[in-house]
Amino acid sequence: MAPQSLSHLIDSNRPDLGPYEELYKHLHSHPELSLQEKETAATAASYLRKLHVFDVHEHIGGHGLAGVFKNGGGKTVLLRADMDGLPVEEKTGLPYASTVTMRDIADGITKPVMHACGHDVHVTCLLAAAELLVKTQHAWHGTLIVLFQPAEERGAGARAMVEDGLYAKIPVPDVVLGQHVMPYRAGHTGTRVGLMASAADSFKVTLYGRGGHASQPHRTVDPVVMAAQVVVRLQTVVSREVGPDDAAVVTVGSVQAGQTENVIADRAELKVNVRTINARTREKVLAAVRRIVKAECEASGAPREPLVEPTSMFPFTVNDRDVTEALRSPFAEHFESFDPNVDRLHGSEDFSILGTSQGRPCSFWVFGGVDPDKWDEAERAGRTQEDIPINHSPFFAPVLQPTLRVGLDGLALAALTFFTRD
Repeated sequence: MAPQSLSHLIDSNRPDLGPYEELYKHLHSHPELSLQEKETAATAASYLRKLHVFDVHEHIGGHGLAGVFKNGGGKTVLLRADMDGLPVEEKTGLPYASTVTMRDIADGITKPVMHACGHDVHVTCLLAAAELLVKTQHAWHGTLIVLFQPAEERGAGARAMVEDGLYAKIPVPDVVLGQHVMPYRAGHTGTRVGLMASAADSFKVTLYGRGGHASQPHRTVDPVVMAAQVVVRLQTVVSREVGPDDAAVVTVGSVQAGQTENVIADRAELKVNVRTINARTREKVLAAVRRIVKAECEASGAPREPLVEPTSMFPFTVNDRDVTEALRSPFAEHFESFDPNVDRLHGSEDFSILGTSQGRPCSFWVFGGVDPDKWDEAERAGRTQEDIPINHSPFFAPVLQPTLRVGLDGLALAALTFFTRD
């Protein structure tokens, strides 16, 4: 089917978005942390069952679920949305802002929770796309899988679903497709062939000192000073060990030690995140992080070796050439603003595991969520980096429209592209 016909099919059958705007507001105000997405998953399952064509499989790899709609012979297409929120206190000021707190099962600490990465947008768009594809079932044939994944923020959900027998419960797809809302102008979409998102590796690093009275530091080994040296030295990994034609990021996102000012603690904990864009640099940077941590502990006279514990791992997200090129023409025809060679994402995704674990191709694209007027004002002032909140910010708040419409259309258009191919 020609791209123009697909656009007409979508425009003529797009569901009323009013109820989906209300669903989005509900999801936004009721976020759940990774591995605890019980109510979000139940909401998605309820919506799918109301469409009366999906076989719904729940509790896969935790709270993951998948709906399968068999509509004759043809391609099997998997559309994916992630569900989890983040331990962030929302500061958007929206009337439907989250005030939720949850006990994080990772550390037992109660934390504020926010959909600061747009996963509420993803769930809403996928449910709306499912309705559109059911309404247009006369125009396509194949098997549609809509998958709602837990624990993306931990880099664990896709693998957990696969290892929990996902593909013993649902068909193995011919193609795996996904998307992410980003801090771009709402209405804009983009993708690229090849590397779409970086790999990410996270660690908890425990540095051991010898505690004591703050007035007698000479009788202690101060882990705060040790941690400070580690943090500063880690900043040299990228600037002095990664070539200018390459890219990497090393971030120390958390430093914790001690409880009061007159006690030198006996340990410090750092949480370190590393991003890389190729396998060789990944190995080099990770080795450098371990080398620096160990060396600074030795230099400080630490009584014990440091403990470096991996906490999450995201693979490289690589867009299959054939799949991604098949989407270019339909997307360029349908959307007013489409970039076929969008900038590579600095963030990371575990989405591709759903395909690569089965040797199946994947493609991932992005779409904007920033109010067009706010974007244009910031762009005129040359302040898009300063004035536009990014993902994981407490101020991240995608505008309802055209964000939801574009997200819905992207998923439906991508699926129809493969369902209607000869």
